[in-house]
Amino acid sequence: NVWCAAGKGTFGSDELIRQINEARLHQYISHKRIIVPQLGAPGISSSEVKEGTGFSVKFGPVRAEDIRNYISAGYKKDEAMRTVRFNLWDRFLLTPVELANSLRYLLIAFILAGLVSGLYPGGYSFELILSETPMAILFLSVAYLAGAILTPVLLPWLPFRQFGGKGLAAGWLTFGLVMIPYLNEQPILGLTGWFLISGAIASFLAMNFTGASTYTSLSGVRKEMQLFVPIQLCLTAIGVSTYNHFKTDTEWIIKSTLEMFPH
Repeated sequence: NVWCAAGKGTFGSDELIRQINEARLHQYISHKRIIVPQLGAPGISSSEVKEGTGFSVKFGPVRAEDIRNYISAGYKKDEAMRTVRFNLWDRFLLTPVELANSLRYLLIAFILAGLVSGLYPGGYSFELILSETPMAILFLSVAYLAGAILTPVLLPWLPFRQFGGKGLAAGWLTFGLVMIPYLNEQPILGLTGWFLISGAIASFLAMNFTGASTYTSLSGVRKEMQLFVPIQLCLTAIGVSTYNHFKTDTEWIIKSTLEMFPH
């Protein structure tokens, strides 16, 4: 979005100048005015754009739907046009973007989880792939939805200030509820491993929403990543190690396989 692009410099004066000149905008309009979204202001220097194109920059309303009224009012904004909303509905509308951006990684995770599920101390078992992969897909999906949907929607009510912390809380809370039916069926070490992994995944996905929020800054995002990316990597490593450790339980592996494929 505009806020994210302006903050990290991809929507800035240089890009605006380039696009105006490449489009030869001066050949099609005579008023020499260009309306820029208000949230794009961090990346735009009106004097640089004026010098590079001859166009005067007008920082318009927050929402595109108000542009017509903004022009009718003589390029003046009222308080409603200036106000940045970030309520429940606004946050919910932004979640499809994050879902789409992360979907391919989820599909890759499904494939990798399926392949890894077949590993055990005695070698490789295709029966284990069939028995373990559905659970892995479920847990990965829960972590994905917790980070990409639940965290943005429940943003004001989740603990911690940072998005990474909020995602961690959402991931663990959601996984805790989903794993209840498995407590009597799966070894606690295996569930603990997935618990740690799901928190790391949800935390990472939640940090992607920093670019869609209205109150983050580039320096703040970098600081948060420096804090939470190592935490996420550690949780993932410990989770994978814990999950692999439970698979040394040969008795459980035999039982699981026999239940899946009874003779």
